[in-house]
Formats: sequence, structure tokens, C-alpha cells
Amino acid sequence: MHSPEKLNPFDFPSPCFVTDLAKLEKNMQILNSVQEKTGAKILLALKGFAQWKSFPYLSRAMQGKLYGACASSVDEARLSKEEFKGEVHAFAAGFSLQDMQELLPLCDHITFNSLTQWKKFRPMIAQYNQNSEKPVLCGLRINPEHSEGAVEIYDPCSPASRLGIRLKDFKNENLDELFDGITGLHFHTLCEQNADALDRTLQVVEKNFAFMLEHVSWVNFGGGHHITRDDYDIDLLCACIERVKAKYPVQIYLEPGEAVALKAGYLIVSVLDITEADMPTAIIDSSAACHMPDVLEMPYRPMITGSGEQDEKPYSYRLGGKSCLAGDTVGIYSFDEELKEGDRLVFEDMAIYSMVKTTTFNGLRLPSVALWDSRSGKTLAMKHFGYEDFKCRLS
Repeated sequence: MHSPEKLNPFDFPSPCFVTDLAKLEKNMQILNSVQEKTGAKILLALKGFAQWKSFPYLSRAMQGKLYGACASSVDEARLSKEEFKGEVHAFAAGFSLQDMQELLPLCDHITFNSLTQWKKFRPMIAQYNQNSEKPVLCGLRINPEHSEGAVEIYDPCSPASRLGIRLKDFKNENLDELFDGITGLHFHTLCEQNADALDRTLQVVEKNFAFMLEHVSWVNFGGGHHITRDDYDIDLLCACIERVKAKYPVQIYLEPGEAVALKAGYLIVSVLDITEADMPTAIIDSSAACHMPDVLEMPYRPMITGSGEQDEKPYSYRLGGKSCLAGDTVGIYSFDEELKEGDRLVFEDMAIYSMVKTTTFNGLRLPSVALWDSRSGKTLAMKHFGYEDFKCRLS
């Protein structure tokens, strides 16, 4: 199989996630251009990419460009605090008392998903801030009820969404009392989208939530911004940020996950067997269910370097994972040459979401994880997984 420039799939174990530092740093330059032009601060959404060996190259606190990371859990917040070393922002659909006790020493910002959660934890946070040299800033996540997402499971503003506070929820509140201790506003409507979707969202937010924008000192535009995609309208993004800042004296945050590591990673797999069903089927040493779950959830068909669509090239195969799930298939691909046992295939754009969503279903071992630099050809970090990683998840 042909491989990406300078990447030799036989230089790595199989299966293996490989992240290219050169491509990460290219994305950093694009993201930083937005920061420098607008004064916005960009955070890494750990839910999309959490390969912490790369953090020194991403974090402004070390040699990177990003101001911090946003966490969806205590463990993500701790990872951010320990390894990213920048600002730590946390949001979850719900926090427990134990969550809050652990989050307060870790976080700079905590955003609440409901008014009841904010009211529950406000006294605790106020007491913590009285005794802290650096108080934790608190925000509320709103649901603008403006849907931009094409796939319902990934749409934060779908009709049944549990995410964010709707406008009607503020109707019977004493706003002066409610906002005592609130300094920020958070919204999130996007998934892999361009700046036009943000522009439309902002128009709704400004129309319906001006009473909050006038009160707060920071606004988080959430994630889903595909800023590093080739066709992304960076000028429009900057215009959106500058428009809000001109009207309201707020610090703007963006928290993309995918844009940080877009097209920066690969998943190398090996062909284990060729079988015949309704068509030739190649069994690989990886799994859509275990190692590429978005293939089944989204669903989508990831690109394999050197491959084509079904029947585009002389030899077509359905690629199947090695788990026992009947639907563990990646898709149908065609190749210039017949596949055979031992061939290596390279799935592209696999740094985002796949690594953080892997499971050990069936006892399948997690793919190795490598940080590699295509400029030098050097592997900078390598992590292997084994039996203990499977066993220690269970009791």
C-alpha cells in the first residue's frame, strides 16, 4: 500500500495510532493566527484529543500556542492541570458533590448546565473562593435552541437535548440574585462546521440572551469549529469574534477539539485474513467497534491511503474488524493490488475522537499510541497496552 509522505507503516507496531507533530504544529499556527488577530483565547477540548505527550507542543505555558484545555470530567481536568499547565475549564451535564470537591482546586472556570446545579454549588464555591488566592470563575451554559447540527446524536440543540439552559428557564428568576457569582456565558451549537454556522448562532444568542451578555466578562463560543479545515472561513470567524467584543467588553474563548488535531493522525492496521462472503472481506487486527467507534455512531467511512471507492480500483474488499460484533465493519474499499495477509493499511485523520473513545470490548487490546515527527522521521513517544490495561478496568 502507498503510505502518507515519509510514514512507513512497518516502522510501527500494529495496530497503532500515530500522530504527526508537524501537522499538529501546522494547525497551531492557524489557530494562533485567530488568537493574534482577535484576542480570543483558544482551548483544547480534551474530549476530542487527549494525547498528553503532545501537550508540550500545544500549550502556551510550554512551547505551544493554546491557552489551556477544557474538561468534561474530573480526570480530564486533572490531566489538563498536570500536563497542559494552562487554564483549566470544566463543563459537564451534571456534577456530583465529589466532582465539585475535586474540581475546585483544579479549575479556573467551571460552567454549569442548569440553574439548579448552579444554585446547589454556589455556596460551596463562594466559600472556596474566600480562602483561595485564585478564585474559580463560574459560568452558565445556555441552549440557544438554534440547531446547526446535521446528525441528531451530535447536535447540542436538538429538541430533546439535555444540554444548556433555555430562555424560558430564566423567566421566573431574580436575575440580579441569580447572576451573583456568575461571570461567564457558554454556548455550543456546532459539530465539524464552518464559521457561517457560528455567525447564525451568534445572531440568535445576541437577540435572546443580551441580558446575559451585558452582565458577563467572558463568553465561550464552545467547540465544533473546523478552523484548520482547508475551506474554513477564518475571516468570518474573526469578524464574529470582533463584532461581539466591540459590543460587549468580554474575553472570548473557543474550545475546538477536532481543529487542533485535524488530519494530524493515522491508525495503522494489518490484514489478518481474506474471506469470502457476498464479496471479498479483509479481516484486520483492529475494530470499528473498539478502536473507531465514530465509524458506527456517526456513521462515516474513514479514508485509507491509496484506496478508492468500491469498484473504483481493480480489487474491492469489505474491511471487517476482529471483534465478535456482527456489524464490526469499517466500509468497502478498492485497491490497485490484491490484499494479502500481512499487508499494512493506513487510516487517515485518526487523531481526533478515535483515541479517546477506544474500548477493550472482547478483550481486544488497545492500539499502541505514538507521537512522530514527519520532518525528522523520529518517533518522540510510544505507548503500548496489554493484559493489565484490560484487567484493571474490571474487578
